[in-house]
Amino acid sequence: MACSLRATTRLGVRLAGPRHVRHIFSFFRRNKPQPEPATLFHKFSDSPHSVLRARSSAIKQLAPCPVCATSEAQPRTVAFECPDCGWPTHCSHEHHAQDSDHHKYCSRLREANEDEHDLRSGRHLREFELPGPQGFEEAISFANWDVFWYTRGFPSMDTERSRRHASKLLSFPITIGSTIHQHSGLTLSNQRLTPEGTLRSTLHVPTGAPENAEAAIGKPQVRVFMLGARAESSLPPHVWEQLTMLFPAAQLHLFFIGPQVSLPKPAAAPKPAPSTTNTQDSAPPPSEAPTAASSTDTPDSSSTKLTENKPEYTPNVYEPPTPAPIDRLKGTRNSIERYGVPSYTVPYSHELTITGLQANYADVHAQFQHTLDPYSDLFFMFCPGFGFPSPESVSEETGEPLLQISSPTEWGPVMPMLLASKCPIFVTGFSPADVERDVRSLSTAPQVAGEFEWVITPGPNAFGSEKWEVADFDPRVMVKANWGIWGIRGKSRDIQEKSFSWW
Repeated sequence: MACSLRATTRLGVRLAGPRHVRHIFSFFRRNKPQPEPATLFHKFSDSPHSVLRARSSAIKQLAPCPVCATSEAQPRTVAFECPDCGWPTHCSHEHHAQDSDHHKYCSRLREANEDEHDLRSGRHLREFELPGPQGFEEAISFANWDVFWYTRGFPSMDTERSRRHASKLLSFPITIGSTIHQHSGLTLSNQRLTPEGTLRSTLHVPTGAPENAEAAIGKPQVRVFMLGARAESSLPPHVWEQLTMLFPAAQLHLFFIGPQVSLPKPAAAPKPAPSTTNTQDSAPPPSEAPTAASSTDTPDSSSTKLTENKPEYTPNVYEPPTPAPIDRLKGTRNSIERYGVPSYTVPYSHELTITGLQANYADVHAQFQHTLDPYSDLFFMFCPGFGFPSPESVSEETGEPLLQISSPTEWGPVMPMLLASKCPIFVTGFSPADVERDVRSLSTAPQVAGEFEWVITPGPNAFGSEKWEVADFDPRVMVKANWGIWGIRGKSRDIQEKSFSWW
């Protein structure tokens, strides 16, 4: 997922100008869909893009043949690429012909194949043109992607492929916005929202008051902590700026916290100022003068080493790889002195500040615990995998792997900290089974079971990604990021005052 998301963000996501105006003489004019390249389908090994050829090689080293897996103890890895979907799916043509279940997911794999080639085709991607601020008194609907795009003034999504690209790019910020907005589709009437309440009183203005930047003066900054951040930390800031346009009367501070957070590229060394003295006077002595080999061969050799050490494609093996470093924007500053871990802060605009911390949340919780406010702070975890077995921790009683929500090296110490803050905790899952697995894990986790109350009941997320993400370790495993969402917070304790009579 992280790799294809990087490909998406490198293709020039732009901020559109003023909202589109339709003139009266164009009322009967139909919008013609933008023509696509002659063909988007290629077998991965024959792809014109080297990163997809490298991905084919990685899958052939990792994925087992589904036919061999049913009859052999040590199944062979895939080597044959399906002529219909282009993915390596079986060890041979014979096993491909014998597999009666391949047709169930072949169409999805072909769709994912064409999507990956479309992102790299070089066409003008209008679906990545992002609108500017919302017009005055223009309401936004969060019913679904179609209505949201229309009410926000996005370019028309003329094809299903454009929908998939745009929904994947915007799924992270719009999932947050649609969850805490006053016009959210999660309401008491559809039994998704509980009476416990959310942050909407802090994010919006009183009824009848203008919702603009002036209304944010004097209001507390709303902090959104994204724990275990991976791909979301590599999104360009102007994509996250779409979140601020949903709340013009609020100031947002986004925190990406996790060991796989993307950090900015190192700052370029400043060029030395040209010398105004005589070249003979400023020339170094013969003993210190650089030779031709040191002045030309050394940079070439170092750059060659960096190129050789950087893999063309990093496979997704049970855990998404760490995204590549992000571009260093103007105003980016190093925050290691403040937080004590590799970190950065970008004051992107008056309404948006972004901070990234490459560390486990348990290591930096002490710097936030005394300032956490349930009315202005919230936590988001995108597909954290609470219910999956831990690769590091084992139960001392049974000898079996602990669940990640109970593991002392993963989410075990984090969840009690979050519940103690009483701040809302929102969690997404990539499938119905993943949501159910994470929810069930709450009942077995120490210091979590019985210590929380629901804020949002488990169910589908209207703003999940519509693009299939294919696992490199088995192409039959396909998920959609942020398919479902649910939310909890620390259990409230009611205090009752009693009067005692001594007579």
